[in-house]
Amino acid sequence: MRGNPGWRVGRWRSAASAGLVLAALLHSGLSPASIARAQAFLGTAQSFGVLGGSTVTNTGPSVITGGNLGVWSGLAITGFPPGVVVPPGAIHAGDAVAQQAQSDVTTAYNSLAGMACNTDLTGQDLGGLTLTPGVYCFASSAQLTGNLTLDAQGNNQAVFVFQIGSSLTTATNASVSVINGGQDCNVSWQVGSSATLGTATSFVGNIVALTSITLNTTANLSGRALARNGAVTLDNNAITVPLCALPPTATFTASPGPSPTATRTSTPGPSPTATNTSTPSPTHTSTRTSTPSPTRTSTRTSTPGPSPTATNTLPPGALPSPTPVTVGGFTAGSFRPAKVRGRVTLPNFVPLRIGAVLGFLAVLVAAAVWRRTR
Repeated sequence: MRGNPGWRVGRWRSAASAGLVLAALLHSGLSPASIARAQAFLGTAQSFGVLGGSTVTNTGPSVITGGNLGVWSGLAITGFPPGVVVPPGAIHAGDAVAQQAQSDVTTAYNSLAGMACNTDLTGQDLGGLTLTPGVYCFASSAQLTGNLTLDAQGNNQAVFVFQIGSSLTTATNASVSVINGGQDCNVSWQVGSSATLGTATSFVGNIVALTSITLNTTANLSGRALARNGAVTLDNNAITVPLCALPPTATFTASPGPSPTATRTSTPGPSPTATNTSTPSPTHTSTRTSTPSPTRTSTRTSTPGPSPTATNTLPPGALPSPTPVTVGGFTAGSFRPAKVRGRVTLPNFVPLRIGAVLGFLAVLVAAAVWRRTR
């Protein structure tokens, strides 16, 4: 089974889903123990807008948007059409997809029920309250008459969890509002028996009920209706699975910074002419004119990297020093021009190659003169 690519993809998706839920819970201010129990949360059931245990029935043109419709372990889904599941949502009646989703619903139900309660609201009507992120519990049933406001306080990953011991009921025209940056997908209702949304109720969150869920005429839900064992009953309703913004992702990029270009240009100054005059006798004059080679420009570009390499470049036109050559007792390269009415020296920028040649010729001339004068 582990060699099956589909198995790997399924494991990857499950891990990704758990990671997203964990990120949301980390931003909610819940205790570490509560967060650990809720890491798996909805799993594959996140892809469902409506999931029943025994059956799903519909009356009228109900519309499910952004999610699938399914049932398991029952097989019956009735009323579609006229009900509509908007693509890419699909209907899963008693298949393996619905079965896995029901398994994940059970896990989610237990995770929500196991969270530590922050505030006990037993006996209070939720209508008229404004609540901040946290876990709220009812020992028995919960009632909503009017409007409940959930204030995320500027945190778009704020989590609201309601633990209800038995039933959840809303009155006609009741509503739930999420304000100040909160997201409908981060609201969850764990219901110990059945949930009933009254006529024209506008409700928010994931309803995870042990038994059944009923949406009366024109009740709308921004969330999911997930019943573990019983039926989901619809009547001209709109169920929309909300898109949840992901928490910011920190990205660290190792960068060497801008890549500077080091340019080194060797430019000689005015090119003088060096003249060596050797006068061994009144009748012989030897004149040599040295002209430097054309100026070359050496450009070196250094690219930063983990292991920079140092490159040594000889001066333009230069060659390694030649091996000295001895002719007639004189060594090439050791000859120095004589002073003629002042100081005449070869400047440093004259290429060594020309200097070596001139020195060698000077040695030959001196040797010839020396032999003639003997």
